Amino acid sequence: MKGVRILCMALLGFLLVTSCSENQDFDQLDNLEITPDYETSIFYVKAQESLINRVAGLSFFTQNFNFDAFEEPFFTKRVLEGVLTYELENTTSKPIEIRLEFLDEGENILDTEVFRMDAAPTAILSRDVAYGATGKSLDIIKSTSEIRLTAINLGDNSSESDLPDPSVVLRSSAKFTLELQ
Repeated sequence: MKGVRILCMALLGFLLVTSCSENQDFDQLDNLEITPDYETSIFYVKAQESLINRVAGLSFFTQNFNFDAFEEPFFTKRVLEGVLTYELENTTSKPIEIRLEFLDEGENILDTEVFRMDAAPTAILSRDVAYGATGKSLDIIKSTSEIRLTAINLGDNSSESDLPDPSVVLRSSAKFTLELQ
């Protein structure tokens, strides 16, 4: 009787193990497509109105920013598309112009973005610029090694805004989609 019980338990265990399993397909990994998004800040620039008033001439700020996002071959070969997002806020009493020039290693201009904004009060200006299949050529971004930012005062050098802490603020971020397979 004890032997029959052990035999029944062994047979039941064997049936449970074989009935609940199926052939495993480990080749599914070859069919997997992964396209993660990577997001990063590019730059943040703030210029106080008092600084703008002290600078003679139109251009009150010029700076080149290093842009080595595509220096790494892993990233360059796998990027599918991207979006650069800009936010411009002007709380000064001056109309302004912001010019961004995308430069290659030889400082040749590949592309230019221009933002014009009236004196305060104005809404925050937001702009998304797509690169890839739905926008500008991705080669522009891939070849960019520096971004030159020039801020121009289109008004005078004496007026002052009534708003607290009057300034010009430019924020920029990027979001890129990569194919990992």
